[in-house]
Amino acid sequence: MKIILLGYMGVGKTSLSKKLSKKTRIPCFDLDEIIEKSENSSISSIFKERGEVYFRKIEHQLFKDFIEKEENFILSLGGGTACYANNHLFLQKEDIISIYLKASIENLTDRLKKKREKRPLLKNLTEDELQEYVAKHLFDRNYYYQNSKLTVVVDGKSKKEIVKEILQLI
Repeated sequence: MKIILLGYMGVGKTSLSKKLSKKTRIPCFDLDEIIEKSENSSISSIFKERGEVYFRKIEHQLFKDFIEKEENFILSLGGGTACYANNHLFLQKEDIISIYLKASIENLTDRLKKKREKRPLLKNLTEDELQEYVAKHLFDRNYYYQNSKLTVVVDGKSKKEIVKEILQLI
């Protein structure tokens, strides 16, 4: 089984993939971690030293290679992965179960304001600017996220409830 979790940053893709992995006994992976290992560098360093174009090129190649070679996995994507290099087309492949973890702007803003320091793109934004930033990104990315085969709304649900819902859908 090939399961891909996607959605905006802070929605819980990585933590949910780990919980889902425990329930299903399917190994889980994080695309950002795969990139960092391959490049021997952090995502923020890659962006800073090589630029976004380089990062997106590497991200696309590693994503493509991973889903072609692995047979059984749960993969959490970076928030922007689906939006570049036609990566959204992989979400429609016959052998892939793609799941968009959807959260409201308010929920995402709440989650992200607590973690701003760890996210270079967000750390200098005020709370109002953060909400506007998230709203704009969600609007821009909605088309790509909607290419998922399934959507699970996460607002007001515990991780346990979300995992249970995903298991019922797949």
